[in-house]
Amino acid sequence: MVTVKVIWEDTGKPAKDQKVSIGFDGWTRGVIGNEYTDSNGEAHFDVDPGSGKIYVNGSTAYSGHISGL
Repeated sequence: MVTVKVIWEDTGKPAKDQKVSIGFDGWTRGVIGNEYTDSNGEAHFDVDPGSGKIYVNGSTAYSGHISGL
């Protein structure tokens, strides 16, 4: 299980209703998602950890190892 937490950079508050997807490295896993953040700014994915990128509203927000929260 991977949970992505999205916060507004300018306020530090949770970002609600933002579209999140994960693109894992390697051709076997691909892009997972289009989950939306809840009122806590969290989007939950039922996937195993791995290396890749997190996209928020289509823009790369993080690149590296993805696991946990």
